Amino acid sequence: MPTSKFSVSEKYSYLNGFGTYNESEAVHGALPIGMNSPQKPPYGLYTEKLSGTAFTAPRHENQQSWLYRILPAAMHEAFETLDLSDHQSTLPTGAMKMHQIPNQIRWNPFDFNHDVDWVRGFNLVGGAGDPAMKSGFAIYVLAAGRDMGREAFYSADGDFLIVPQHGVLDIQTELGRLLVRANEICVIPRGIRYRVTFPDGPVRGYICELYQGHFQLPELGPIGSNGLANTRDFQVPTAFFEEDESSWNVICKFNNTLFSASQDHSPFDVVAWHGNYYPYKYDLGRFCTIGSVSYDHPDPSIFTVLTAPSEHLGTAIMDFVIFPPRWLVQEDTFRPPWYHRNVMSEFMGLISGDYDAKTGDGFRPAGASLHNIMSAHGPDAGTHQAASQAKLEPQKVGSQSMAFMFESCLMMGVSEWGLKTCQKAQRDYQKASWVPLKSHFKHPDGGAVNGKQ
Repeated sequence: MPTSKFSVSEKYSYLNGFGTYNESEAVHGALPIGMNSPQKPPYGLYTEKLSGTAFTAPRHENQQSWLYRILPAAMHEAFETLDLSDHQSTLPTGAMKMHQIPNQIRWNPFDFNHDVDWVRGFNLVGGAGDPAMKSGFAIYVLAAGRDMGREAFYSADGDFLIVPQHGVLDIQTELGRLLVRANEICVIPRGIRYRVTFPDGPVRGYICELYQGHFQLPELGPIGSNGLANTRDFQVPTAFFEEDESSWNVICKFNNTLFSASQDHSPFDVVAWHGNYYPYKYDLGRFCTIGSVSYDHPDPSIFTVLTAPSEHLGTAIMDFVIFPPRWLVQEDTFRPPWYHRNVMSEFMGLISGDYDAKTGDGFRPAGASLHNIMSAHGPDAGTHQAASQAKLEPQKVGSQSMAFMFESCLMMGVSEWGLKTCQKAQRDYQKASWVPLKSHFKHPDGGAVNGKQ
């Protein structure tokens, strides 16, 4: 049986900071002093370097960590294809087959699934690009209720941005443990091995897998040095290891195919580590909202928590944006989002509460919507009418609510599961939202329009 070097109260302690150098050791003296790879590391450990970028990436972009572990990660049997044909999971296999359509799509809340674990609980909603070419992303709905056994999972395809909507994730990573609840997010970078259990019962949520680059904090520009998500509020795990010589399986997602390899020891045997490539979590309630205090509704980019830039400055492969509780105080302004057509694709989800730009129960927690590139959208008819007639006074919106958006410069395709199989796509989305809109145009000369009475 595994033997823990931490008590229950200690194993969920965290180091603060994101994108910065961190170090942690579970045994005092396990971190070498003055060098990364001594001839004989302390306590007979093995040195292993984990690189999230090319060795020759610019210094300010380079991401790497040094691990000091009981046995190196290479000590396992050969990987073989993992057969999931007896499960309902729609994790993509091979090239993603997508429906590229301009229609606005909205989904009813996705179901729970009590019978599957983390690896078998992914359902592909859509995406763009190719993991083999390190381009694009995929979006999944997660629904699972069973703990992983003696298994560890990692994706060689990309970083996982995990957004729980219900339940608690106990994530045991190589670098330490993270306890992630609804209204928190977690990022597991490419290649890091982890195991997920559910101490509070079944979970449901959303996942964005980023094939291209890594998530980072957005530049603040004229905002200055403070605001939005602050570095100090991100939490990084402390070292935590197991000495376990029983049989384990390591499951790898590699070019959208799952492989499994067996080994005779726990993958979670890192006694110490240091570097800037690590998993982390963030409490969305700590986001410092910035907004207009005079007139006009600001662009949603003002609510960006994390971004994954493209090669074109100011354009993201993926932005993670939230719409938290906030005050609206603008004068002579239509306060909900204006009607718009966007060169970016917008996938929205709702963690809790009601989204202020939609009325009724069409957009509910655990549901989602997609407004693809140049697909027109905006407030539904009821919201437009109410906002047009509302008294413009200071107003708190989004109380007890948290909506989010995955926004990308790429055209997002929709999977067969997302479009048809899950049976959650609303057939009357357009009809219920925008068809009821009426013309209120009044010509200044009393009724002549284009020269006609």
